[in-house]
Amino acid sequence: MNLTHNSGWMQRRLPIVQELPLRPQDETECRRCGVHCDKVVYPAACVRRSCPFVYAYEEWGHTYIGCMQKVYDVEIDLDALEEAQKRKGGFGAVKTVRQPLPMCKAEVSTCYEHRADELGCVNPEFFELPRGKPSFRVVEQQPSDPA
Repeated sequence: MNLTHNSGWMQRRLPIVQELPLRPQDETECRRCGVHCDKVVYPAACVRRSCPFVYAYEEWGHTYIGCMQKVYDVEIDLDALEEAQKRKGGFGAVKTVRQPLPMCKAEVSTCYEHRADELGCVNPEFFELPRGKPSFRVVEQQPSDPA
């Protein structure tokens, strides 16, 4: 089924926000153009790395895990996660609901890349992810006072 005749209609109906926020890198999703981007994390990496913010509880004969910092807001069946990790592609990513922490395995997931225009991203700071260490350091040196 070819739905290319609808593509122009769908693009006209998309709400596009023109103003940029003060700190776009702190947002978890960007809808400022036709390309939709979301920050995602990999819960399997949280388990593998023994993240101190992973919690677990047992209910109905299953163990469920989640994030105490609510970087992602879902609870995942640990057996299903481990089973998915054995297959090609693994468990995959979960959309964040707040800024990922420096220890999170995080990235930006982009949809509808064919909608990108020739100028590129209108919100490039959105792609900044937290790192374990700052990328630069500012040092102030006091002038020596000849006494």
